Amino acid sequence: MVFFDEETEQICEELGYDLILPPAELRTHLDSKIVTTELGNKAGAASVPNVLGYATNYADLLELARSNRLGTDLVVQTPYGDSGKTTFFIAEEADWDKNAANMIGEQLKVMKRINNVPVAVEAVLTRCGTVVGPFLTELAGYDELTPYKGGWCGNEMHPDVLTASQRARAIELVRKVGSGLQDKGYRGFFEVDVLVDTDSDEVYLGELNPRISGASAITNVTAGAYADVPLFLFHLLEFLDVDFELDVDEINERWEALSGADIWSHMIIKETDDIVEYLTHAPRTGQYVLDSSGKLQYVRAALDWHQLQHHKEAFFLRIYGAEDYRWKGADLGVLVTKAKLQYEGRKGTRLSIDAKHFISSVRSLYKGIPVPPAAAE
Repeated sequence: MVFFDEETEQICEELGYDLILPPAELRTHLDSKIVTTELGNKAGAASVPNVLGYATNYADLLELARSNRLGTDLVVQTPYGDSGKTTFFIAEEADWDKNAANMIGEQLKVMKRINNVPVAVEAVLTRCGTVVGPFLTELAGYDELTPYKGGWCGNEMHPDVLTASQRARAIELVRKVGSGLQDKGYRGFFEVDVLVDTDSDEVYLGELNPRISGASAITNVTAGAYADVPLFLFHLLEFLDVDFELDVDEINERWEALSGADIWSHMIIKETDDIVEYLTHAPRTGQYVLDSSGKLQYVRAALDWHQLQHHKEAFFLRIYGAEDYRWKGADLGVLVTKAKLQYEGRKGTRLSIDAKHFISSVRSLYKGIPVPPAAAE
């Protein structure tokens, strides 16, 4: 239902169902990184210094960048694409040549490359204003998890995601995005990627996902969600035929105070090898634990991760199983745990030892038969 389309809407209409999400046409329009940038600019939620335009060669790209003082170390995005598939890091002409086919003919968002901490936050636009959920750091671009450079591959929530000052500014930015969405006729659940410049401490709008997102699994199991109500309940309330009033300011203040109360993380484990295989074995969905030797042990069948107690336990949700196929970029499964999965090393952010144990252990449980390439006719 996350990526529903006009056909889904027609099926729901025929069956007499209410699809409690904004129209697919509106969601598709807002999903464009170009539209997001323009919406944010109008609402006062600034992006990383950028310019919008077209380029047919590397010289055109440099001219766009020079005219807006962006430098030559650039990040370029095309309007649509997820998990880093249409984000390109261009520092020299060879980088342009490698990815030119994906950029020529597309309207581009050309950004100055900054040192940043990517942060994700979900929110709900209600008739009373925007309720802002907890802030999560992102796992992005890890070779162990995704074949896509810069691609999203998970989130983690812990007390040190943002400083108090950064959190206050980020909340205000998200509420401005909510106001911009309201002007477009949108309502309900949405997710915002926020970029915190580690050199200047500026807080920028990254991307907008006008829908339920991959971060929802963590957003709705926080201490705030249990002490108050899950964020998703505000989305349900907005689409129910009832009158209600919310003190959005008071809710956001209360949730901000609970923002660092606990730790949760999840990883999206993709196939990273350039293979196509018919799967013969796959790990079961359920609860697992890393034993004293680092071996991943299956504990029990489960469909819920709320009962995890410590950092050596994990819940694994299998996506592809036996008799399915796996290929480069396919989502194999999602692993949830009550632990930080990243740390700041001497060469930047790194995956923890436990995170690597979880990943390699899950991968070892998948077995398959290579699929030969199709014969030419």
